[in-house]
Amino acid sequence: MTPRTSAYATNPLRHPEDRRLPRIAGPSGMVLFGVTGDLSRKKIMPAIYDLANRGLLPPGFSLVGFARREWADQDFAQIVHEAVKEHSRTEFREEVWRQLSEGFRFVPGDFSDDLAFDRLRRTIEELDVTRGTGGNHAFYLSIPPRFFGDVVQQLQEHGLAEERPGTWRRVVVEKPFGHDLESARELNASIGEVFPSGSVFRIDHYLGKETVQNILAMRFANSMFEPIWNANYVDHVQITMAEDIGIGGRAGYYDGIGAARDVIQNHLLQLMALIAMEEPTDFDADALRIEKQKVLAAITLPKRLDRTTARGQYAAGWSGGVKVAGFHDEEGIPASSTTETYAAITLGIDNRRWAGVPFYLRHGKRLGRRVTEVAVVFKRAPHLPFHASATEELTQNALVVRVQPDEGLTLRFGSKVPGTSMEIRDVTMDFAYGGTFTEASPEAYERLILDVLLGDPPLFPRHEEVEQSWRILDPVLEHWARQDEKGKHKPEPYAAGTWGPSSAEAMLARDGRTWRRP
Repeated sequence: MTPRTSAYATNPLRHPEDRRLPRIAGPSGMVLFGVTGDLSRKKIMPAIYDLANRGLLPPGFSLVGFARREWADQDFAQIVHEAVKEHSRTEFREEVWRQLSEGFRFVPGDFSDDLAFDRLRRTIEELDVTRGTGGNHAFYLSIPPRFFGDVVQQLQEHGLAEERPGTWRRVVVEKPFGHDLESARELNASIGEVFPSGSVFRIDHYLGKETVQNILAMRFANSMFEPIWNANYVDHVQITMAEDIGIGGRAGYYDGIGAARDVIQNHLLQLMALIAMEEPTDFDADALRIEKQKVLAAITLPKRLDRTTARGQYAAGWSGGVKVAGFHDEEGIPASSTTETYAAITLGIDNRRWAGVPFYLRHGKRLGRRVTEVAVVFKRAPHLPFHASATEELTQNALVVRVQPDEGLTLRFGSKVPGTSMEIRDVTMDFAYGGTFTEASPEAYERLILDVLLGDPPLFPRHEEVEQSWRILDPVLEHWARQDEKGKHKPEPYAAGTWGPSSAEAMLARDGRTWRRP
């Protein structure tokens, strides 16, 4: 009689380590500092509900809110209810909400209030007993970075950061991770005194986006790209994050921060690292981090920053058919502000794969449309055996990764136009997530919060990556600050609804290139 074969041996889809199977968090809870902020209301709370709705949270999951409000538990539950109804991705189901809301608690107090942290400790202990959270808690600091050190010290002093055998404690921090290299090191040191590096999760929500993760799949699951993914074939790379909105009500945060600190230092440099990194040995956190750090360490700045960087401020104009105010007319922005709302920089990578290939990074507000994309632009064919007039409308081949919106990939190449003459024109092959997969992509915060609860850190930048990013950006910021002190070359105005200042166009024109119009 033939021995009965294990189901795992005959069906690899059922292997217990198969990453395609849903990963469900074990007994755990989360403490949310900053529950009254926009991020909590629009992203974090809805993501927690969506995870519960998808069956990815344990039945006893708890959520504790901490803020300076005289709320009872039911008041906090109502706040979460409103946020979920307005912003959740999945449908609202009463039975899911009822089970989830039973684990809601609220602790009033501020970050210097010892009594409040004592109440928080007792609340967590009560949840361990009544909800079965098992001593496993994540502390989400959705608060300004200047308070990170205060909160983690309070957590330590009240025994909240202590991991007992068989339990875990983790801390989640939002960007910005400092405002320069020195402050980033100080911030990392203050958090590192309380939580070990493996328990610190720095949220960069762009790394949780499905299309960003697809960069790794596109590069390393397909043999067609690797042979041409180098300086022999790639002419340059453009990484763009464009927003059609202004600063809104964020003047207090944005003035003094600016486009480069807000987006280039984190989102765009992380995208650059994923595009340029070597193949990791596998996709666990350590292997990915090693390869990203190698790229970041090899990034170089040109010598002439006055010719290879650009910055601007949006002026009044038309956006989406509506007349909008300029940056200096926004409430809370002084007329003397030199904070940039548009930033573009040129970077190189000093290694064998990318030597000589410029990477152009840009971010701006009040631009022509909302779009984030990575465009890998290839060199022209060394010889075109066609009459010059046949290829007048032929540009360079390009592979474009669309991060948002309309997530997908586009490949641009030349094709013959139907007819008797030999005329070649650009065409595109397009892959869109929405048109290929029936399941909607989860929000980035769903993936990242679940990874925190699972203790799975591949999508979270470590402190070494943060410090490398500031090493790259600090000389640019210092160069701009010196220009401001001399009273020359201040941020150039650009009309709202356009694609940025003329200095950014000139930056690429000096290299014989132009920006893409997404």
